Amino acid sequence: MTVISPDLSPRTADGRRPDPDWWRGAVIYQIYPRSFADANNDGIGDLPGITARLEHVAELGADAIWISPFFKSPMADFGYDVADYREVDPIFGTLADFDALLAKAHALGLRIIIDQVLSHTSEQHAWFKESRSSRDNPKADWYVWAEAKPDGSPPNNWLSVFGGPAWQWDSRRRQYYLHSFLTAQPDLNHHNPEVQDALLGDVRFWCERGVDGFRFDACNHQFYDRSLRDNPPADAKEQQSVTTVRPDNPYAMQRHLHDKTQPENLAFLQRVRQVLDGTGAVSIGEVGDDHPQPIMADYTEAGKRLHMAYSFALLTPYVSAKQIREQVESLELALARTGGWGCWALSNHDVPRVASRWAPANQPDPVLTRTLQALLFTLRGSVCTYQGEELGLPEADIPFELLQDPYGKTFWPEFKGRDGCRTPMPWQHDALQAGFNAGAAPWLPLGQGHGERSVDLQQADPASPLHHARALLAWRRGEARLRNGSIRFHDAAEPVLLFERARGAGPALVLAFNLGDTPVSLPLPAKLGMLLPVNGTPIAPAELLEASGDAHCAGGRCWLLPAHGAAIAVTAA
Repeated sequence: MTVISPDLSPRTADGRRPDPDWWRGAVIYQIYPRSFADANNDGIGDLPGITARLEHVAELGADAIWISPFFKSPMADFGYDVADYREVDPIFGTLADFDALLAKAHALGLRIIIDQVLSHTSEQHAWFKESRSSRDNPKADWYVWAEAKPDGSPPNNWLSVFGGPAWQWDSRRRQYYLHSFLTAQPDLNHHNPEVQDALLGDVRFWCERGVDGFRFDACNHQFYDRSLRDNPPADAKEQQSVTTVRPDNPYAMQRHLHDKTQPENLAFLQRVRQVLDGTGAVSIGEVGDDHPQPIMADYTEAGKRLHMAYSFALLTPYVSAKQIREQVESLELALARTGGWGCWALSNHDVPRVASRWAPANQPDPVLTRTLQALLFTLRGSVCTYQGEELGLPEADIPFELLQDPYGKTFWPEFKGRDGCRTPMPWQHDALQAGFNAGAAPWLPLGQGHGERSVDLQQADPASPLHHARALLAWRRGEARLRNGSIRFHDAAEPVLLFERARGAGPALVLAFNLGDTPVSLPLPAKLGMLLPVNGTPIAPAELLEASGDAHCAGGRCWLLPAHGAAIAVTAA
């Protein structure tokens, strides 16, 4: 068992660390609580289960944990439909269980970021129950209500992310209400100051309880065009460039000019930041939009609004080296305008696991898994890594009869839903349910072959993806050039990504990634100067050839990158 060195840095009276910028370059480990660990053996993961497994995250070397929603909810969207912002749902435990989790995390040197959904609630929330009861009750204007057109149809052409119109008829008020997601998730009316005040009060509740930050879900969905203008159609190129939904989803067929990303949101996010600054909590905003970079820059304008913005750019079915470069460079250019900060991820609870998604024929390759880990942890910005990525878990195949995801049921069979990435974590290969629990069958079946990639087996194998991830994070933690240095790309032919990370005038790290399944001879630009191996890094530099007889390297230098391989060097001082 790895020995954990406790974080002995100075703390304030409430246990916080004094470094206000810890989040810059931080690695944040996302936990989907239903599937992480089940302590009471009812088949659903819970907060005590997370607490019992926190050492795993601390040993990995993450700076913080992002926990997907655990609030009281009817679970129509598995917690993203909140019925009470200040209560833990009984399936996950109690407020006391959360306090115990928070205390243990802080003792291990981990910070806790919680998922907060401010754009909508559950239809079971007390606010919505009152709002729908009449047109003149105290909360009548707390949600987005609108009259039907003369022919009875919805007020406009806005669509739900989950399919179909974004409007649902309510017979009590004889009006439509807006739902950007499921019909069970009515949108709040942020144009009403009382709504803003109530939400900020709920954020303040968790700040005062000691959380270290928030991941704000769908944070650009918090305002709508008050004139309810129709969205225009998207052209073919725009439809193909959408990263937030599948191209066969009708939602991709519109330009979402009026149903989200409204200018009023900037002032609201400034109010959110004022609350966070009162306790030192940080924020990550999920920004899903057709052209997200300028929005991410505005939302993270230095010191004004969110601390970080979460990018969807690398959550696509497949990306080329060229696409990765374009996405990173475009975000860097936008952030430079405002002094903002980005956050990258290759997987989360909404997309197929990257070990399968980016692999040839969806067949995971252990070398590619290690290379993708290295790529993620060497990009500029902060990083979110999803539970199981450190094990190289592939996407699970869930048959329709066992499917739980309402999104998947709507778009089956072309889209098999999000359940394939939400299956239980495999902790122990020879235990019941691979150690996820010791009782009832899990809410989703274990992924095929996941038991063979369990934590205990990988712990015993020094060449495993788990040990590789630990080594990468240890390197990143002590490498200032990776945590907050600059990034600069160099030209390289597909499928190679070549860039350097630097800080000040000192030597730069040079990184090359071969995303293809055949070896590549990579000519190195002369302006990189002399390159030296990086001793002690988890990736052995590939062979460097000087004045090779290779036609592509005549008179120069080449790196020979193996299939799906990577190389790292440093420029000579």
